[in-house]
Amino acid sequence: MENNFSQPQRQSLIGVVVMFADTLQGAVRALWPILVVWIFKFDEINKLYLTLGGVAVFTGVSVIAYLKYLNFTFFLDEGNEEFIINKGIFNKSKIAIPLDKIQQVNINQSLIQKFIGVHALEVDTAGSGKKEVAIKAITHDLAISLKKRLLEGGIKQQSEDEITDSVTEDEKHAFIQISLLSLLKTGITSNYTRSFALLLAFFITIFQYIEDFIQAAEIEDDPLDEYLNAEIILKFIVFIVVAIMVLTLLVNLSRTIIKYFNFRITRQNNSLLLSYGLLNTKNTIIRPEKVQIVTVGRNYFQKKLDILDIRIRQASNHEANDQDQKKSAIEIPGCSEAEKDALMQFLLENIPQRGVVLRPNIRKIVMDAMGFLIIPVTLYLIVANYIFPTLYEYIIFLPLYIIFACVLIYFAYRNSRLFVNDEFIVKQSGAWDVNKDYIAPHKIQSVSVTQYFWHKGSDIGMMTLYTAGGSLSFGLADYTQIRQHINYWLYQVETTNKNWM
Repeated sequence: MENNFSQPQRQSLIGVVVMFADTLQGAVRALWPILVVWIFKFDEINKLYLTLGGVAVFTGVSVIAYLKYLNFTFFLDEGNEEFIINKGIFNKSKIAIPLDKIQQVNINQSLIQKFIGVHALEVDTAGSGKKEVAIKAITHDLAISLKKRLLEGGIKQQSEDEITDSVTEDEKHAFIQISLLSLLKTGITSNYTRSFALLLAFFITIFQYIEDFIQAAEIEDDPLDEYLNAEIILKFIVFIVVAIMVLTLLVNLSRTIIKYFNFRITRQNNSLLLSYGLLNTKNTIIRPEKVQIVTVGRNYFQKKLDILDIRIRQASNHEANDQDQKKSAIEIPGCSEAEKDALMQFLLENIPQRGVVLRPNIRKIVMDAMGFLIIPVTLYLIVANYIFPTLYEYIIFLPLYIIFACVLIYFAYRNSRLFVNDEFIVKQSGAWDVNKDYIAPHKIQSVSVTQYFWHKGSDIGMMTLYTAGGSLSFGLADYTQIRQHINYWLYQVETTNKNWM
């Protein structure tokens, strides 16, 4: 049965549960200091007051959740070609989204939504850095029908058949399906640098808290001092490092499987439908004409296991900064080389070749050494010498940091390259995780070229290419070659009959 979206309608009544969960989460975040006090002083608190407080919070959250449900309506204004959303409890608001501004419509399902049998529909427009609208509780059929209608109005270049296919569930055979084995390989070979740093910081913080507690308790002699010696301390450090490494692997493995479980890519005419997630199921669409930057990344272990990660940045609004655009990129983990080639062929209409190579000047090593080695070490020594002498306790890690930084700086310089041919620009970067960013010249919207006065003698400079999906920078390379390439890219932009999206 065809749904009539011209009349205002509410979400599914059972969606009050979703509203309640969201409101309760917000209340817990706002009241967490009080909750902590209740937990640690549970025996001292009057149980009657505690019960009345709990009932009051539960009642208030329930009322707010119901009012959110009651005041949230949505419909299509066919005359003005707009999607209208009304929401709010005390401060009512009305959002009108022109259908031709809609960039993306995603259907997702959280764990709670799975239990109660509803879906969330998110609308992304060209004028906002975040999801403009999130309808959190509608039936599957209604979500599919509304998604079809919104895309039908917003994407004029697609035929009715293509739109229908792009929003139909993946009844066809998967174009690419990431196996559980590939996810396991990805989980144990990616993101461990960041996770290791976070866990190391966590353990150092816990150790510092223990020391602060001993000092606050006015314990003059640490009871552990008589048992500690250099050998035990060394074994303890090795144990902590090994424990952090194991935890890092477990955290990355769990995160990868939970987030990307059953990753399916279904090809449907001129688009790809991505579906994945164990607890929170997500569905999104990729259209080749909207793709701006494709990033392929892998490290040494991933190369040996024949897997790589792909990130796709599509056209987004001009207000979002480059960091936000990188965070919002669509990730495809654990692809094989053959799957990567198939995706590149579909998204970019060709498999990019390297072409002419542009290398950075040796000064890149000097600049990186200043930023990651000389300045941090100098600041550490100054702070430890004049402000916090206790930092000298960690000076044993300084040589390790220096060696680690030198190795990263060297490999970052060795891997930094820019490959140029008539069809693609390929930027290669990274020390351990080597990434390759692919841009077609006709996607370029603007170019920035920089040369400081102290670089003129060496004829080196920097450039930044801006697209609707973010920017790409390459610096401290031959300035004359950079200008020549930029002039040719601008010529291609002016003469091509291809659209940037």
